[in-house]
Amino acid sequence: MEGNLNTVAYGLAAIGPGIGLGIMIGQTQAAMARQPEMAGQLRTNMFIGIGFIEVLALLGLVVGYIVPA
Repeated sequence: MEGNLNTVAYGLAAIGPGIGLGIMIGQTQAAMARQPEMAGQLRTNMFIGIGFIEVLALLGLVVGYIVPA
């Protein structure tokens, strides 16, 4: 039973980072289309942001296993 609850908890924890990634990548693409000369800097900042957002998803996975159900 505990494994099923962990799966549901991680699924819920992955929703936030998934939405955040979609918004961030979409806005970066729009910014690159508006100012192509800034594409390199925007891409670098986007990858840094992706790293921070993915940490949230991994944290949700770890907490799902640490916290007893």
